[in-house]
Amino acid sequence: MSSEKETESRKLGSEEISREFKTLVSSNDLHSLNHMQHTILGRLQDSNAVLSHFNDFSQHCFAEISGDIARNTRVLKSVKSDLDYIFQKLSFLHLSNHLHKRNFE
Repeated sequence: MSSEKETESRKLGSEEISREFKTLVSSNDLHSLNHMQHTILGRLQDSNAVLSHFNDFSQHCFAEISGDIARNTRVLKSVKSDLDYIFQKLSFLHLSNHLHKRNFE
């Protein structure tokens, strides 16, 4: 029984606060605020739809090129390994040339 009275009391309090709030703000301002909120909601929903479409498109594009990316990554790793080997050999030749310079004169 007390919970029903408490609920009724809250309802009456809410109605009183609503009436007081209505006296503080003009109905035109409330209507304008409501209209702006709906406009913002519409724009956010449109933006969300565009972003969802873009995400789907990006996922599709990535699926198409992911094989190429993986293959090119393997090629680049192989090229790097080859270049490291070549640099190592060149460094050795440079050092050998420097150490045995007299022999080649």
